[in-house]
Amino acid sequence: MGNIRAICISKQRGTAKTEVVEAELTPQWGILGDAHGGPWHRQVSMLSVEKIQDFQARGAEVDFGAFGENLVVEGFDFAALPVGSRFRIGDVVLEMTQIGKECHNHCQIYQRMGECIMPKEGVFARVLQGGRIKRGDEIQLVLPDANRPYTAAVITLSDKGAKGEREDKSGPLIVKMLEEAGYQVEETLLLPDEQKPLEQQLMRLADQRQISLILTTGGTGFSKRDVTPEATIAVCDRMARGIAEAIRGYSMTITKRAMLSRAESGIRKGTLIVNLPGSPKAVKESLEFVLSVLEHGLGILRGTEGECGRN
Repeated sequence: MGNIRAICISKQRGTAKTEVVEAELTPQWGILGDAHGGPWHRQVSMLSVEKIQDFQARGAEVDFGAFGENLVVEGFDFAALPVGSRFRIGDVVLEMTQIGKECHNHCQIYQRMGECIMPKEGVFARVLQGGRIKRGDEIQLVLPDANRPYTAAVITLSDKGAKGEREDKSGPLIVKMLEEAGYQVEETLLLPDEQKPLEQQLMRLADQRQISLILTTGGTGFSKRDVTPEATIAVCDRMARGIAEAIRGYSMTITKRAMLSRAESGIRKGTLIVNLPGSPKAVKESLEFVLSVLEHGLGILRGTEGECGRN
């Protein structure tokens, strides 16, 4: 059990948040009157008052809202909770969607102190059920159900696609197949064939969003711009090459050119990353072949299934 110590909003992005006594939260939007509301996963930001107090004890003079947080909450170590945790504040229900954030331009706090706690300790949530909240309200924590749907993200690698010169047909096809299989697709990205940006997105999706399954399409061939396998290897803690080998083996029964695929598959923390081919036809064939087995692997990662689970 926790409670709200402060509610902070800003009417324009890039401006400091200021305290308000109460606020109205709208489903799939966020806090009315706050510039960061919208149809995305970072509708409401939260930060622990204990983390702020620790930072103040190191000499920082900061007010509530200085880190860009909407809710200052007592009683929770947010960064230690799993994504998917829910918080009930009266009628309001929030679902945590991300831990931490990228800090592209160091804020004034960082410039003054040499560090900032929001990128590591702050979390973000979406509003599932709306209503009014006020300072002092109690917050109840509901940990995610172990049998909740697996989350997924799809990344298409294509120089021409990223420039708008070619329609991405493989990415939407993957999304359709995942949703039909019961996955909750959280993000879709269309990136150029560049290794570092792909690595950054893979790490963000795995570490901050704790996505169960990331599927990439494209960038697995012999071209000098095909760097998807290298990016995958660079970010994975452990490889799971049996998946990529199984896809190649099956594809070889369709076309001998499948031997030219350099696709990889591996694990970063609790996230499985699998490279798929670039063409819609090959994507469909590959995903139909492995999708049912991937579910068992994800169950092992989540701890809901044993190594000797169902066939």
